[in-house]
Amino acid sequence: MGNSQQAGWCKKPASPMKTRAALEVVRSTTWTIVLLTSTAVTGATGINRVSAHLGHSAVMTCSNKTNITMVTWKTSPKTGRQCTLAYLIDSNKTEKINCSDRINWRSRPDWDHALEIQQVAMADEGNYTCEVVNADGNFHNPYHLTVLVYPRMALYCDDHGNPVCEAETEKPAAEISWVPQSNSTPTADSHSNGTVTVLSRFAARSSNGKNATCIVSHTTLNETKSIDCSSPHRYLILCIAIVLSFLIIIIFAAVIYCLKLHGYRFCRKTKPPDIVPTYPLQDDTVEVEPYTTYVQKENAIYNSVSDLTLRQNLPQGQLPAT
Repeated sequence: MGNSQQAGWCKKPASPMKTRAALEVVRSTTWTIVLLTSTAVTGATGINRVSAHLGHSAVMTCSNKTNITMVTWKTSPKTGRQCTLAYLIDSNKTEKINCSDRINWRSRPDWDHALEIQQVAMADEGNYTCEVVNADGNFHNPYHLTVLVYPRMALYCDDHGNPVCEAETEKPAAEISWVPQSNSTPTADSHSNGTVTVLSRFAARSSNGKNATCIVSHTTLNETKSIDCSSPHRYLILCIAIVLSFLIIIIFAAVIYCLKLHGYRFCRKTKPPDIVPTYPLQDDTVEVEPYTTYVQKENAIYNSVSDLTLRQNLPQGQLPAT
């Protein structure tokens, strides 16, 4: 009884054929996992990375295949609407759906399938895919566009002689610090193009803290600049300008006083000339002719009276000489 129970509990060893089959299953499973992992990694890293500076142009090319029947570009920006560009080879037709004028074919799509984005904006950042169709199937060429912003740093003195530091970068905002330390609080101003400007005005803890160093920290910009706004020449020039202004005013007032003292007048009133009436020539003739006639008549009368008187006074028989 005991021997039969022990015999029932004993297992026969597996055959070599079954062991080899199990090993093959494990090995194939392992290779499958490795292939899937490799494919996933390849797909994750197979995206073409393209970068373009803000305001410039970005160009993305498409894979060259033979016997192409259709080429399609599909855009998926981070913000904004998606658009589609398609070119049908057989009918030689193009279609453009929800695309702005800045996004178009680089040239003629019948011989160049590249996509061009003019005046790149921050909203254009995102994924772009070119799909080519031929007899062998569909082929995808993905891109990821990154928009770069030129960082800018400026350090200057304001009207009160205080150092001012500005930093314009893409988001996130840059960090500004001062040496020596400042009590000021930076202010940030965001722009529509995705950039942000940070301004910090140096406020020294001591009265002689006009010589300062600005430190800007950002992923795209790490720069340090120093400036001295306590130059004495600035106040010297201001004092000279004030003194010269007073001297000019005093000299001008003295010249005016001397001219008045010597009897000079800047403005003299002149009496308008007498206006002699003029008459037309015809009116003078009309007025002169009656006077001439009158004189002639008077002369004739006078001559007649003179002749009569002379005849009366002459002896008889003599005639006056004519």
